[in-house]
Amino acid sequence: MPPQPIVSRASESLESDGGPTPIDLGARVRELRAERGWSLDETAARTGLSRSSLFKIEKAQMSPTFDALLRLAKGFAIEVPQLLVARSVRGAESRRSIARAGESPSYVSDNYAQVPLAAELSHKSFLPFELVLRARSLDEFEGWDRHETEDFMYVLSGTMVLYTEHYEPLVLERGDSVYYDSRMGHACVSQGKEDAVVLWVSSG
Repeated sequence: MPPQPIVSRASESLESDGGPTPIDLGARVRELRAERGWSLDETAARTGLSRSSLFKIEKAQMSPTFDALLRLAKGFAIEVPQLLVARSVRGAESRRSIARAGESPSYVSDNYAQVPLAAELSHKSFLPFELVLRARSLDEFEGWDRHETEDFMYVLSGTMVLYTEHYEPLVLERGDSVYYDSRMGHACVSQGKEDAVVLWVSSG
């Protein structure tokens, strides 16, 4: 649908005066546990993470992998961006979010580095990320990635290879894109010396 002309001045959004507000992940996890009245043991059972790992995350003694972030978000029944940034109040329907290059926090795991976009907005219909593909081989993955979403990837730079359990490997260059059901086992790697950078949009 093409952009529509602006015919009136939108009311000022109450969402946020600035960009995303990165937070202490350990404090955020403790806050979420306290809201729900969960012990470390109950949180471990709900997220699938060990009690020791949760303790270390809360004490900033370890940096969680992307998979661990997904498990935490699923366990607390929230979106990953809601886990990574401070909560905000839902504002007017005219809300918007602007992310300047280099200003959003990056979360790095062995295989990916992800930058959540529009992270301070809650209740989004989809989740956009800038994703850097660090892996070069399927051997670097413990198993297929699977999510209860549909995903779209658009290559911003470099060359990526999308591996899935039902299709032949797909090589994508800058400007190429793919839409897929991420309940299907999948993994993304870079091809060549340069890390591929992609716009990743998930249905949430």
